[in-house]
Amino acid sequence: MATATYIYCLVQSARKPSAARAPGGLPGATPAVATSLAERLWVVHADVPLDHYGPGPLEASLKDLDWVSRIALAHESVVEYFAALPGATVIPMKLFTMFSSAERAAAEMRGRGRELKRVFARLQGCEEWGVRVLRGEPSKKSTAAAKPSTGTAFLTARKQARDDARAAIAAAATAADTAYSSLAELAAEHRRRTSEAPGAVPPLLDAAFLVPTRQRARFQSAAKKVAKLVSRTGGQMTLTGPWPPYNFVGSLEETT
Repeated sequence: MATATYIYCLVQSARKPSAARAPGGLPGATPAVATSLAERLWVVHADVPLDHYGPGPLEASLKDLDWVSRIALAHESVVEYFAALPGATVIPMKLFTMFSSAERAAAEMRGRGRELKRVFARLQGCEEWGVRVLRGEPSKKSTAAAKPSTGTAFLTARKQARDDARAAIAAAATAADTAYSSLAELAAEHRRRTSEAPGAVPPLLDAAFLVPTRQRARFQSAAKKVAKLVSRTGGQMTLTGPWPPYNFVGSLEETT
C-alpha cells in the first residue's frame, strides 16, 4: 500500500519523547513515532495510506466537515499528548502536513534548523489560551409596558430601541477591547484572530494569548475579572486552554 509521512508536531526535549501511550491519531495511520532530527529535537510522525490521504481522496473528503472535524480531533489528541510530556516544548504542525517519506520530512525540518531554534526559544515555557467575546442577547423591555398609543409614539419607541441596542453593542465592544488589553499584559505574545465562518455574526473578540506557564494562575484570575466586566455590558466571554501554541508558530504552519 502506498503511503505518505504525516507530521503531527516537532518536540524539543532533553530525552526522547515516549510514544508508548500516545493516542491512535488519524484513522488508518500507523502509530505515531518520534524520530531524532538533531540534539534535543524530534519529529513526531506516522504513515498514512494515500488511498485515503492522497491529493484526490483528500480533496473530496475535505468537503465533509464532520470528517474534517474528526481528523482535527485525532491530530490534536496526539499533539496534546506530546505537549504534556515533562520538559517538552512542542511546535504543532498544521492539519494535513505530509511528505512523500520520513527522510524527506526530516530533511525539510533540518533545513529549517535556524528558524526552528528561534520558534522554540519563543515557545519554551509557554502555553496558548483562547478568549472569545460574543454579543449577548439584547435585553427585552417588560411586556407589561404600555403600547404606544400614536404613530409618533411608536416611531419614537422604535428609535429608542435601536439606540439602546447600538449603545449596548458599543459598550460590549469596549469591554472586549479592555479584556484584550488587560490579558495581553500577562502574555508573552498575543494576537486577534479573524472569524472565518461565512454568514456568522463575528465575535467582538477572538484572540489567542501565549502565556508563560508560571503566569497561568494570574492569567486565569485576570480572565475571570474581565469576564465579569464583559457580562455587565451584556457580552459573553469564553476562556479556553491551555492549548499547544498553534497561533504562534509563524511560517511553520504552512503545509509542505
